[in-house]
Amino acid sequence: MLNLLDLTRSQLRDLMRTWGQPAYRGDQIYQWLHKNLVTDPEHMTNLPKALRQRLAAEALINPLELLFQVDDARGETRKALFRLPDGSTIEVVLMLYDKRRTVCISTQVGCGIGCPFCATGMGGLTRNLSPGEIIAQVHWFERWLRQESPDSEGLAVQRPSRVTNIVVMGMGEPLANYDATMQALRALADPETFALSARNITLSTVGLVPKILRLAQEDLPIRLAVSLHAPTDRLRNKLVPINKRYHLPKLMDALVRYQEATRRRVTFEYAMMQGINDSAEQAHLLVDLLAPLHRPHVNLIPLNPTPGSPYQPSSPAMIRRFQQILEAGGITTTVRLRRGVEISAGCGQLRQAAQQPDVLQFIHG
Repeated sequence: MLNLLDLTRSQLRDLMRTWGQPAYRGDQIYQWLHKNLVTDPEHMTNLPKALRQRLAAEALINPLELLFQVDDARGETRKALFRLPDGSTIEVVLMLYDKRRTVCISTQVGCGIGCPFCATGMGGLTRNLSPGEIIAQVHWFERWLRQESPDSEGLAVQRPSRVTNIVVMGMGEPLANYDATMQALRALADPETFALSARNITLSTVGLVPKILRLAQEDLPIRLAVSLHAPTDRLRNKLVPINKRYHLPKLMDALVRYQEATRRRVTFEYAMMQGINDSAEQAHLLVDLLAPLHRPHVNLIPLNPTPGSPYQPSSPAMIRRFQQILEAGGITTTVRLRRGVEISAGCGQLRQAAQQPDVLQFIHG
């Protein structure tokens, strides 16, 4: 069936023409989809009944089937596992903060980058998501947040009314699914419909240099984050295998050019792994690596460990020492709050757990 969320406003207008309808019906449908977030054509009350019936028979609006969801003990994180029409599964995470409601979305089923410390990378790549499958993840949690009364399994904290931020940091490499990802983000940032500020969208990449340079030319002012995880090519080749193609000097040159074109800050994600990348020497090397950039920011992330993985999180003392060295070198640094460790909220972990009943039972306690 045709997924209506896959269509741009222009494509919906063209579809209506081919169906013998005036083009403005496409604009009406687009509003229902992206502003009102309806999932049933019958609720599109300004459309003719015959058109609503045809949409119900031939089109799909919500491609996501909720398999299950898990909340952390503090009521700050909810992770959901969804099944797509072809049977594939993806993860989405909602994180509640004092003033922000952030949804972490996926852009691929699995991931082809192959980072050995990441549960998604361990499973390989199945396929890209379509624009509508990306959009639907945000819409699902937006509808949940808009509910006036909490459901029986609601989170412990009071739920605010809508999504305020999106991080494209879930399953997959977003720049490897460039066109679909950008179409989805443009729809979510459309000021006439979903109206999320593009500056509240952060896209994370492992460093696909040609796509970073392409992103620099987009007129959508989203924020860029780079999953770095190592300050040298030798180590990064092991942790982030794509580095063998786009080594650090090439990546840093692309980021300098990105900053020159956009005047926007670049954030770096650095998963802290015990005995792997957390030494004082590596912190000093990271300071040197980032020196060519204007006001770089580093997020130090205690690794969310995957069951059976040899990669484990650094100790709080090692993280503090690493942070002190970066800040002494003039680099602003944040230690990211660990969210949802007990519910496998790290990328790909819940999907992996769903295939291992004993691990899933451990998550549920």
